[in-house]
Amino acid sequence: MTRNTPSHWVTGISRITDEDLLIRGYPMADLVGRKSFSQIAYLLIRGELPTAGQARMFDFLLTSVLDYGLEKSGTVAARMVASVNPQMPASLSAGVAAAGEFALSPEPTGDFILKYYGAWRESGRALEPFVADLVAEMRARKERVPGFGHQVFRGVDPRAQTLKRIAQECGIWGDVNLFHEALHAEFKAAANKPDLVLNDVGMLAGIMVQMGFTPKEMAGIALLSTFPGLIAHVSEELRSGVRCRIVAREAVDYVCERRELPDDD
Repeated sequence: MTRNTPSHWVTGISRITDEDLLIRGYPMADLVGRKSFSQIAYLLIRGELPTAGQARMFDFLLTSVLDYGLEKSGTVAARMVASVNPQMPASLSAGVAAAGEFALSPEPTGDFILKYYGAWRESGRALEPFVADLVAEMRARKERVPGFGHQVFRGVDPRAQTLKRIAQECGIWGDVNLFHEALHAEFKAAANKPDLVLNDVGMLAGIMVQMGFTPKEMAGIALLSTFPGLIAHVSEELRSGVRCRIVAREAVDYVCERRELPDDD
């Protein structure tokens, strides 16, 4: 009898026997050399080997971020840690911990899309009036829409458009993405913000929802795609010889004046 209790594990991911290491039922010896890293990663996460289109799209998802840049909090955190604890795992952990609601992770956008796409499908309404009412309600609640807007790009986020083109070529583009784009168009019009972009994280989330990934899985996949860049930054920091990175005094405004401790009564 299959059990799944706090003291008993049930897994369908891998199995080690005297003869084989099985990954989702496939012998690892058969996978290595015949399937790419991204294909095996997809198999591990989704439980099935990807189609040709899914494989190409997933490979592109894993190469859509790669280096998050020295200007980003996660990269700075990783390099700061490397300067005081020169270990790759500790430094990478700092970079991972800096991904979340306001940086990198498509999870909040995935949750958002799943919630409202599901509501639209359940409503049975036409798309345009549904998103018009939805945007009006969100604006009345002053609800933040994750995946919209960017500090630099105006009108179009070229990274997002490249993701869209690849998704269409791979046969991935579907109803989820059409819903998300309609919502974006309605929000731009209602807010009178014609330059508001659907950014790369928003597009990543929409495509991954269409592919069947959960929002939690999306967060992990986005992190996986940043690891080459994080490894490169940490390695460069370790080779630099700089120790104990600090925040420069001129970069800090001190707002607390010196005070004298009162005499004890």
